[in-house]
Amino acid sequence: MAAATIDRVRSRMQAVAEDVGRAIVGKEDVVRLVLASLLSRGHVLIEDVPGVGKTTLAKAVAKAVGCSFGRIQFTPDLLPSDVTGTPVYSQKTGEFQFRPGPIFANIVLADEINRAMPKTQSALLESMEELQVTADGTTYRMPQPFLVIATQNNVEHGSTYPLPEAQLDRFLARVSVGYPSKRDEVAVLDAQMREHPLAQVTAVMTPDELALLQEDVKDVHVDDSLKDYIVEIVGATRGRPEVLLGASPRGSLAVMRLARALAAIAGRNYVLPDDIKAAAVPALAHRLVLGESAWRSDSAQHIIREILSAVPVPVRYGRT
Repeated sequence: MAAATIDRVRSRMQAVAEDVGRAIVGKEDVVRLVLASLLSRGHVLIEDVPGVGKTTLAKAVAKAVGCSFGRIQFTPDLLPSDVTGTPVYSQKTGEFQFRPGPIFANIVLADEINRAMPKTQSALLESMEELQVTADGTTYRMPQPFLVIATQNNVEHGSTYPLPEAQLDRFLARVSVGYPSKRDEVAVLDAQMREHPLAQVTAVMTPDELALLQEDVKDVHVDDSLKDYIVEIVGATRGRPEVLLGASPRGSLAVMRLARALAAIAGRNYVLPDDIKAAAVPALAHRLVLGESAWRSDSAQHIIREILSAVPVPVRYGRT
């Protein structure tokens, strides 16, 4: 990748991060992971307690990149057609016409996704994986770029339906916003004295420009030794006694895609081991199925960190 190209990716994504930072205070690492997923054309699951800014983050990202935004509030009575759309009879033409649902937007917020029944949750699968929706035998393509940002509260279990492994595997990354520091929380109070910080977020790029940046990231170099490193990390998730089901090859691809995007955001046209380490937990932890012995809520993240400490880091790797 030419230096001018990688500089364009870095500068444009830095502008987006600063813009989003007007609404999300003190969460630069979280914003960077979400933007890296966006560059990688990957979907994001944000899991955290209520009120820490999950919805605001999704809205701010959509607004900053100039994309259309759709919000779906998942509830137990939500139907699949409420997500994808439904045929509506037109008295003018005498025919049924497809009325697109809220999924037909560049960035879609699937809010509290675990509150909907599995059948409704699965309505997202086709659009997330194949970038299309099929209704009454007709296929409708999703707008480009397309990203699903799903949220779920990790402290509520009543009237919720845990996401099945097949759907969790469709998310490139899972992130947690976390509570702000005391200083940042005071800044949040100051920022909302007169208006919501989202009002300060403006579009700093267009969807077409974002699509070009997504293509640029595909040229970030990954040395063969680092590919082996990724496979070693993912393979190590499959041999631990507390893990019933380790990460699949899709997990390896997720780590590589996220690492390439993180490298590009940092202004490099090559991946470093540190990029892979930064990508491993968000890309892999939600893909592990743990046994009863792994009772801690952060056990999956802990396992990935232990693996990162145990797998040797390549000493030599090429750069282009």
